[in-house]
Amino acid sequence: MHVFIINPNAGTNKATDFNNLIAEIKANSSNIILESSGPLEATNLAHNALQQGATRIIAVGGDGTINEVASALVNTNIPLGIIPFGSGNGLARHLNIPLNPFKALQFATKGNVQKMDVGMFNDRYFFCTAGIGFDASVAHRFAKGSGRGFINYIKATLNTLFSYQPIQVVLNNGPEETVFSLTIANANQFGNNAYISPMSSVQDGLLEVIKIKKLSFLQASAIGIRLFMGNIHHSKMVEITSFKDISIKYHNNAPFHLDGEQLLTEKEDIKIQLLPAAIHVIC
Repeated sequence: MHVFIINPNAGTNKATDFNNLIAEIKANSSNIILESSGPLEATNLAHNALQQGATRIIAVGGDGTINEVASALVNTNIPLGIIPFGSGNGLARHLNIPLNPFKALQFATKGNVQKMDVGMFNDRYFFCTAGIGFDASVAHRFAKGSGRGFINYIKATLNTLFSYQPIQVVLNNGPEETVFSLTIANANQFGNNAYISPMSSVQDGLLEVIKIKKLSFLQASAIGIRLFMGNIHHSKMVEITSFKDISIKYHNNAPFHLDGEQLLTEKEDIKIQLLPAAIHVIC
């Protein structure tokens, strides 16, 4: 039994594409469609699907929807399928899942199953990237905007850059550091082929911490260009280190993101760790 958990509000795809995809899913009478309508509802729907005997659970939406569905599947034998319908589609791009929803449907129902690493940010899972600092501030501004898609994300990035202040963090009980941003990567990109950690793999048993030093406006612009060229790791303003667990002291009630979804910290101490090969994914 294949269960499709759908976020009808994801991304910028045309209603016609979405409706045609739903019609194709419904053409197989054994498929079940469940629609999420609010935060974390996709996780509850996935838990219910597990109890009802689903053999594959397929997320239709962006990285946020994928995060919610996948969170219910960690440490189970039920594989996650992905039909990317989001603004950035970072995890789908990393896994080379087609962005065309109809081709992705074929992948999700007939593709091979592989194991994938999972990250934990305190008690929450992430599958692509997590972060504090600049990218978290952009995620917050983007979430508050009225539009989605790449152009609106660029607008949110530029608007954030003009007013942004670097953050102070402590890593592994070391000295306090001032940084532009701190990103934790399981996959190699944020989405839209913005490669924050070009060498990352979701199957290598490691996470990467990408520390971007305090930047001038021109340096930040250069880093932005490097993101899309896939060579940010060659910048002298960027440090990338692999690890399995790390502690971060930050601020309470401060912005952070998990797979692009904006959240606020609930305490100063952050513990990030890797769960190796903790989820099955179809790709």
